[in-house]
Order: sequence, then structure tokens, then C-alpha cells
Amino acid sequence: MPTQSAALDLARRVNELKPSITVALNNKAKAMKADGIDVLGFAAGEPDFDTPQVIKDAAIKALNAGQTKYTPTLGDMPTRQCIADKLSRENNIPGLTGEHVAIGVGGKHVLYNTIQCLIDPPMPGEDPWEMILPTPAWVSYRPICELAGGVVREVVAGPDTDFRISPAQLQDAITPRSRVLVLNSPSNPCGTMYSEADLRDLAKVIKEGFERAPQLVILTDEIYEKIVYGEHPHFSIGSIPEIAERVVTLNGMSKAYAMTGWRIGYAAMPGDFGKNLIKAMGKLQGQMTTNITSFNYPAIREALTNPAVETEVEKMRQAFAERADLITSRLAQIPGVTCPQPTGAFYVFPDVSALFGKTSAKGTKVTSATTLCEAMLEEAHIAFVPGEDFGGISANHLRISFACSEDQINAGMDRFKAFVESMS
Repeated sequence: MPTQSAALDLARRVNELKPSITVALNNKAKAMKADGIDVLGFAAGEPDFDTPQVIKDAAIKALNAGQTKYTPTLGDMPTRQCIADKLSRENNIPGLTGEHVAIGVGGKHVLYNTIQCLIDPPMPGEDPWEMILPTPAWVSYRPICELAGGVVREVVAGPDTDFRISPAQLQDAITPRSRVLVLNSPSNPCGTMYSEADLRDLAKVIKEGFERAPQLVILTDEIYEKIVYGEHPHFSIGSIPEIAERVVTLNGMSKAYAMTGWRIGYAAMPGDFGKNLIKAMGKLQGQMTTNITSFNYPAIREALTNPAVETEVEKMRQAFAERADLITSRLAQIPGVTCPQPTGAFYVFPDVSALFGKTSAKGTKVTSATTLCEAMLEEAHIAFVPGEDFGGISANHLRISFACSEDQINAGMDRFKAFVESMS
């Protein structure tokens, strides 16, 4: 008997949603590895270290003690206050209490909730709300904005400025419909970061811009804050008093503490509006996931307060710093590849456009970053991420994660160099 399934349609917002090239290439690399192929992966944004044992022990103790029930949607108040204390103590963000903090199922979930609470689809006759997005930028910012009904206004930076936008560029980008400015430092995919002086200069423009854009909110994604190794320490723009009550600080446990699979993210914003935004996020989250896994709260508190954890985090940071130097020196030996020195996170973002138009040893015509990555995966068995989805000038670049051993970095760069040198 014929069915009527052919007459059914999916929602337009899903049909129009662009799949992540990062996930697609990761999945292909994993499938090749499952088939026994020796693929060296440099695509995943995930530390290769294990979660520090004392953090795991805190969760295990809570689980064994029966902390397995529902909790308040945004987290228990002792943990929310612990996060507020951390942001006050380490990041110098003023005026925070536990009521200014939301805990969600990973940084991406908290980001999604924040944008949903700030951006609406336009009413008839209205222009859409705008997200100001410095590019290159992490691939999920744009679709999350568009799912909420907003549009993205890109501000393009290049390797000549270490992918940092200027105050003049920001000033030109602010309009009456500017609703959210996204900042991400240290940066995924670029591996570079803004200095304190840079952020203070941007803050002056932001403060002046409130007259033109009275609904403007700054969302600063600081998930890589502890993985820094350049000349500048991490600095939170939310610590600047003149704009502090317009800044949402997004962070989480995944990168600094090697807790990606735990799925714990958080956001904080001081002031009366901040408290209202957090309540709104709780209302939305209450219709989605409610609370995170309940026995993870003691693990969060342990990570943020135990000095032994900071010692482990510092060891990881030092390892990433050494890997950053290694991979940069190895890339410098590959003809046609140029790359700024990474100063934060665990990525490099080399320009490979000099290789476009060449042909691989097995006959693949390289016309873009994507075709280059596909050819290298098939022929050299190395998995990089092509730059096209990161916006701006990213189509000329690859994202390479060095969240892996030095042996793997050396082996991967050997393969990359041999592949390039065999091109014609």
C-alpha cells in the first residue's frame, strides 16, 4: 500500500541549515581509521589529555552518594556562585552573584540559549537584528544567529593583523540594528588573540556605539582563556567597568580542563539586565534540557577551586605552548605555506592559497582549501579542516589542531610536506 511520506516536508530552518564541514571530514577520517587506514587526525578541537583525576573523583563521589536527581534548571546555587566567584577573582568581572550565572549543556548550548534570548525574527516592516562577527570565526556562530532570525555582518581581518579587527572597522560595522557583537579570544580557528590594549580600544568604540545601537550586547567567548602562551596574558573585556553590564561572558569546562565529553558550559552577565537575561535563559532551557547531569556540579567546583587542578592545567598549557612552536617551525619548512605564530588555543591557520591550481601526485586538481583537504585525506591520510566555513578570507586557509602528541605533529607535517613537494 503506498505511503504518503513523500508529501511530508521538513522545517525550512533545518533544510536550509548548512552541515558542518568540520564534522563531515572528522566522520570520514574516523571511517577510514575504522577500516584500518593509518589516518593522522588534526581536525578535532579537543584536548588529547585526560580530565584531572581529582575532578573525576568529585563526580564519582557525588554519584556514589546518590546525587542523581533533578536540580534547578540553571544549576545548583553553590555551583553558580562558585562560577561567579571565579569570574570575579580571575577575570575581574564586577558585580556578579550566582543569580547572574547560567550553566548549560556545553558552551555551544549556552551560546545558542543566549542568542535565542537576544535576537528575534523581524516583525513586518522591520529590518532584522544584526550580529557583528569578526571573521575568521568559529563555524557555529553564524548558523546560531540565523536560526534565531538574525543576520550576520562580517568584519574581516587577515593574517597581517593576526586576524584581529581594528577599532575603525568595528565603528563602521555598528548600526541601529546591531544586537550582538561576538568576540572570541583566544580564537578558534586562528590560534591568535587580542591583547588587553586591543580590547580596551574596542571597548571605547563599543561605549560610543551604544548611542547608535542602544540594544547592543557584547558576547565574549573565552572558552580557551587558560590556553595562552604568547606575550599577552588573557584579558576579559567584561572587566572594563564602562561596558561591563553589556557583556555576556561565555566559558566552560571543556578546553582548559580536558572535559569536552562532560558537556558543561556557562554564561555570566552582571547588572539588572544580566540577571533578567539569565532568568530568560533558564525559561528557555527549561523547555529544552533542564539541568546538566546532577553529579557534575561537585566536579565543577573542584575544578575551579582546587590548586592541584591548576597545576594540571598549567602542565597542559605548557605542552600546548611547546607544540605551537613545533608545528609553526615545521609549517615554515613547507613550500607555499605561510602561517602567523599562534598565541592561544591549540590551532594554526596557515594560508595555502599558493597551492591552488596545482595537481597532486595522484592527479587531483587542487582548486580550493576543500579540494586540498580532500586530496590530503585520500592520498596522504592526514585530516585537516578547510577554511571556507570560517568566513572572511578563510577560503585561503586550513585549520590544523595541534591537540595531539609531538610525534603525531612531526609525522603529520612530514606527510604534509611530502604531499606538497610532490605537487606539480
